[in-house]
Amino acid sequence: MKLYGLGSMEERIEKLEDAVSQFADRSQQYDEEGSFPFENFQVLKNIGYPALSIPKRYGGLGITLYELLKMQETIAKKDGATALSIGWHMGITKHLGENEIWPEEKYKRFAEDVKENGALLNNAATEPATGSPTRGGRPETTAQGTDTGWMINGRKTFTTMAPILDYFVVSASIEGTDQTRNFLVHRRNSGVSVEETWDSIAMRATGSHDLVLNDVQVNKDDLVEYIKPGNKPAAGWLLHIPACYLGIARAAQKYAVDFASTYSPNSIEGTISDLPNVKQKLGEIELLLMESEHFLYNVAAQWDEGNLEKRNAMKPVLGAVKLSVVNKAVEAVDIAMRVAGARSLSRQNPLQRHYRDVRAGLHNPPMDDMTIMQLAAKSLDDYS
Repeated sequence: MKLYGLGSMEERIEKLEDAVSQFADRSQQYDEEGSFPFENFQVLKNIGYPALSIPKRYGGLGITLYELLKMQETIAKKDGATALSIGWHMGITKHLGENEIWPEEKYKRFAEDVKENGALLNNAATEPATGSPTRGGRPETTAQGTDTGWMINGRKTFTTMAPILDYFVVSASIEGTDQTRNFLVHRRNSGVSVEETWDSIAMRATGSHDLVLNDVQVNKDDLVEYIKPGNKPAAGWLLHIPACYLGIARAAQKYAVDFASTYSPNSIEGTISDLPNVKQKLGEIELLLMESEHFLYNVAAQWDEGNLEKRNAMKPVLGAVKLSVVNKAVEAVDIAMRVAGARSLSRQNPLQRHYRDVRAGLHNPPMDDMTIMQLAAKSLDDYS
């Protein structure tokens, strides 16, 4: 059964939990091989997951941000790389549809492809010379006008889900101008290729390879967004990032609790869960993740309930959620490894993968230093 055929969030999450339960069994293999989890994505397509964040008027379910984050956390508990990867598609399609970023007919055709075929999309914005697009660098990828549309040339890095994406939203500088535009590029377009460059020790199964664009011809209506220079508006959908890392940390917590509850060295009676120092660590983990959960979902609920004006004022708190939740996730997994001891560093132990994966969150947007500067500006405005 498709998830959008179920009547409540609770029913959908229960169905999702059942569908993704097998992901954890394959995580180690994908991580060690650095291979892409095609099987996981087929499971998500089979239950109609990619269409849930598309607004109802385009045939999707139009789920709230709160529900999206709950679902993303559910997936991340079983496989963090799959969760982070699909989270980009889910968040971007939600953002585009709700804010009517693209021409209506363009988005409608894309939405139909998602619902009927499970088509997947991600932004392709990062480049070797510009670094993170949140820093404001001008793309070296170029778009040149032609009689029928545009010709695009360039290379994009960190293109998550590159092995399976159907659509790439490519940022490019318009030749002869100081303007930057977003173009919708289909995988089948001539000149589109993926170079397998992803060699990170974290999130190894995200397939975040380079996208290479060599004289790619697109139509005039594939110019889907005019990028305005300056400060970007608040983006609640980016909370899929901390939701993912919270899920990974919860998986590490479960391992630590299970280990402590069953490990019984012959130097003690009972299990190590009875020891005060172990209880201290388990309590510290729970506190960190309890704080993260309340912060994340309280802010998500505020976003869902807020109007445009309120949402635009939420940029500092959205950044604060990401900073807080990700850093607490890193700390929680570290403590979980202390509970398990040296065996947590075994290649067969999932904790070492969880630790490598949560570290990746420090490099997802927004960056901690930018968030701190926004919070400083907020406090100065509030109290001046």
